[in-house]
Amino acid sequence: MNVFRLAGDMTHLLSVVVLLLKIHTIKSCAGISLKTQELYALVFAARYLDLFVHFVSLYNTVMKLVFLASSFSIVWYMRKHKIVRRTYDKDHDTFRHYFLVLPCLLLALLINEKFTFREVMWAFSIYLEAVAIFPQLVLLQRTRNIDNLTGQYVFFLGAYRVLYILNWIYRYFTEPHFVHWISWVAGIVQTLLYADFFYYYIMSWKNNVKLELPA
Repeated sequence: MNVFRLAGDMTHLLSVVVLLLKIHTIKSCAGISLKTQELYALVFAARYLDLFVHFVSLYNTVMKLVFLASSFSIVWYMRKHKIVRRTYDKDHDTFRHYFLVLPCLLLALLINEKFTFREVMWAFSIYLEAVAIFPQLVLLQRTRNIDNLTGQYVFFLGAYRVLYILNWIYRYFTEPHFVHWISWVAGIVQTLLYADFFYYYIMSWKNNVKLELPA
């Protein structure tokens, strides 16, 4: 644990809190991609298969439970809640997200740290997380209607990944033999997907104007 890892975890958690705040208090999921939320639920389900068989720390276990519970809760809200589901923009959230799942699974079968079920699923979750935000970014580009909470949610989600890259750089120089190429490459790809959003988010904040992404 270091300051970058802790900041990354807290930023990731903050993104979830912002999204749940929007859904629970405003009773709206407008501007939120259900496809992205389903991908994240799959990411956490695949990554935390070791939840009850491999104990690292109380902090680690609690964070795993929080992300699992929150991701599936968000999907439930968007699919089943009688008020929230009416605000879901399914006409614009049409990205075929299942086309991302199979390539990530095949890549995990080919490139992994160890060819065991849990390690393949871990690699799969890393690859899938790298592209899970794609349906959300496509939805925002199509609607160009980004409210403050949605913008903050996506910004914090991207900031979490940037902080994790700083964490990896720190650990590379402070821990002997710290090399995780799968996480590094996938993390860089994921961060690059946010680059365009970061630019327009910062410019909107700087100029005090409503956030809009180019079509």
